[in-house]
Amino acid sequence: MKTHTLGYPRIGAKRETKKICEKYWSDKATLEELIASGKEQREYNWNVQKEAGIDLVPVNDFSYYDHILDMSLTLGAIPERYHGLEKLGLYDLYFAMARGYQDSDNDIIPMEMTKWFDTNYHYIVPEFTKNQKFSFYSDKVISEFKEAKAFGVNPKPVLTGPVSFLLLGKAKEKGFDKLELLDSLLPVYVEILNKLKAEGAEWVQFDEPYLSLDLNNKEKEAFKKAYDALRKEVSGLNFMLATYFEGLHDNTDLALSLPAEALHLDLVREPRQLEMILEKAPADLIISLGLVDGRNIWKNNFEHSLSFIEKAQKTKDDDK
Repeated sequence: MKTHTLGYPRIGAKRETKKICEKYWSDKATLEELIASGKEQREYNWNVQKEAGIDLVPVNDFSYYDHILDMSLTLGAIPERYHGLEKLGLYDLYFAMARGYQDSDNDIIPMEMTKWFDTNYHYIVPEFTKNQKFSFYSDKVISEFKEAKAFGVNPKPVLTGPVSFLLLGKAKEKGFDKLELLDSLLPVYVEILNKLKAEGAEWVQFDEPYLSLDLNNKEKEAFKKAYDALRKEVSGLNFMLATYFEGLHDNTDLALSLPAEALHLDLVREPRQLEMILEKAPADLIISLGLVDGRNIWKNNFEHSLSFIEKAQKTKDDDK
């Protein structure tokens, strides 16, 4: 049995990330100070988890603004109105996409924000066009993986999965389905995964929260197509599919059919799904148990969590 976390709060115990960003935006902090503060926050997060004995420590979960915006920049999904701003540098382009950009020659509106599922958090909505091009634009996930490895933890890169990334976005033109972009998106994921593998990654976590929502047949086929393609093109790297905010319900069979070494379940929101998953899952599938509620302030009920662990462990032992 191994321990891991899906991600770690990035704002800082005293809201350090929020404060340094606000200082940077108002020209009261330099870019060097912004970058140094981010590194300090990441190392603090990794150290807390390292000292707690976490086996797989997430990386690429840190963000200065929003993890979906990070993914848009990683994948080169930069709306056309920002294309003249690359000269500003990666960080200022990033913040321009989030907050808009004004100078004597430009008055560019920010990207849209909307609620992140049933939370009070808002994310920056990716924008897609019919002829959307993707590229490996920002190497954030690679650099943070290398940084964490040098720090002395066993890093587990976290990526928003390709299907959820497309479904989270917004089509800016009429007459096409966002999922039609999957073919042009997947090669960039393959490139990222192979680079992570070359750096020594053992696991990668794909966040696919849409597996906990109602899916139509086209969306279900997109999941099969995406992960069959990724598995075919990337070997020697363990895939973990992570779902949260709900149970798998009608998508249970779909999730279990996808070529992944591990499946993460949200047992805080839907504890009843464990029994069905244990009954249906292939014997060699690793089941990740989401037992700690990261959305409240209360201490975890360890006896309650242990009961799930013992149940899963007994089932797995009996399957051997």
